[in-house]
Amino acid sequence: MPGRGGFKTVAFSEIDRNLLARCLARKPHAWEDFVDRYMGLVIHVINHSAQARSIRLSPEDREDLCSEVFLTLVRNDFAVLRHFRGESAFAAYLTVVCRRAVVHQLLKRKSASRLADGAADSNHSARESAIERVQDRDEIARLMQELDPPAADVVRMYHLEGKSYQEISSLVGMPENSIGPTLSRARQKMRRAGVDPAVG
Repeated sequence: MPGRGGFKTVAFSEIDRNLLARCLARKPHAWEDFVDRYMGLVIHVINHSAQARSIRLSPEDREDLCSEVFLTLVRNDFAVLRHFRGESAFAAYLTVVCRRAVVHQLLKRKSASRLADGAADSNHSARESAIERVQDRDEIARLMQELDPPAADVVRMYHLEGKSYQEISSLVGMPENSIGPTLSRARQKMRRAGVDPAVG
């Protein structure tokens, strides 16, 4: 029997015909012989498919893809192999099957990797945003100490507690039409200190 990778792209050879028949009949050691004969072809397809898509494979990746290809071949009682009609070179048929399985797995992994990266980026951005909000709120609270009490109360209620002008007016006893100007003056002072109070 030819060694690993010892295949020829010729018409369905007698060796291939006998090997395929033994596999489909589940003869002893038939599958091991099949794997030994076509492992070289499978590895070649994996390497070529990855290189064509600029994907770097580790030895573990290559082993996983080999396993996936051979699982594809044995799935559903060798359905893919049973589909072969012997009208072309078996190696050519096997190459097409392998390439489809490999490309499917490569695209699936790439998509999963992108999703994972996107989720990581999203989580990182959310964490940074939350930290910034806390820091801004802390800074506003610190800088409010520099404001006179009525203005500090107005800023706290509006920016940190989310109260409306009407609610603030009733709580601090300040005319509602004075709330806006008070906030504007406080904002100007706080912006000069390097903080934008127009947060959360």
